[in-house]
Amino acid sequence: LVITAVVARKARRLLELYFLRRLPVEAGAQYAVASLTQYGLWVVGLLVGLKVLNINLTAIAVVAGALGIGIGFGLQNIVGNFVCGLVLLVERPIRVRDRITMEGVEGNVRAVNFRSTLIETNDNISVIVPNLEFINSKVINWSIGDPKVRIHVPVGVAYGSNLETVTRALLGIAASTDGVLKQPAPEVRFLEFGNSSLNMELLVWTVEPAKHFLLRSRLNYAIDEAFRREGVEVPFPQRDIHVRSAGGLEGIFNPPKRS
Repeated sequence: LVITAVVARKARRLLELYFLRRLPVEAGAQYAVASLTQYGLWVVGLLVGLKVLNINLTAIAVVAGALGIGIGFGLQNIVGNFVCGLVLLVERPIRVRDRITMEGVEGNVRAVNFRSTLIETNDNISVIVPNLEFINSKVINWSIGDPKVRIHVPVGVAYGSNLETVTRALLGIAASTDGVLKQPAPEVRFLEFGNSSLNMELLVWTVEPAKHFLLRSRLNYAIDEAFRREGVEVPFPQRDIHVRSAGGLEGIFNPPKRS
């Protein structure tokens, strides 16, 4: 087992440093091949070790079968995470260095291990996510396919605002903001008549999906400045109360004077 541990670790290191880097494949594929090779060497080492010790594999199979139910109930999460880790390495829906968003956590994938996957957030915080979560939950992978993505920036303006002025201001902001593509062209949509505002949306395209938070921040700063310059009001939530009858309230607002 000691020899297996050393050989598996060294073999993975050699693959990563001297062989896989020379091949025209991406970093995620290199990581998957190295990990599967390490797992395979562990399996071979265990089988050889049992053979050297003259341990009857049939007897082990019988014992494993007897313990299978207990292990299945007691370690089902661990086994499930391990199997899901293999699925992630083979199917590769997420890869090392991919940018993902999952249940409010966004960051770059740093490692896909036996039981869990390591995600590093923008705040340099490492989040450990069980592999089973990637199979059972929805995951946004910003790095798969075309890097061009569309960013939605919601904007609310007061009733009575000139929508032509608002649209012109938003399109001008999109045209002058760094990181926004000229093609496909930005656009503005009028979404709905809200309770307190006219709800609109600025849609822009970018090829830097990992920086979508920064892009939204730049756009919001520019929108606030442009609206102040153009006199466009961004309303607060408000309610209008209409009193049809004040009967019974005279005593509250006009209490009788004491003698």
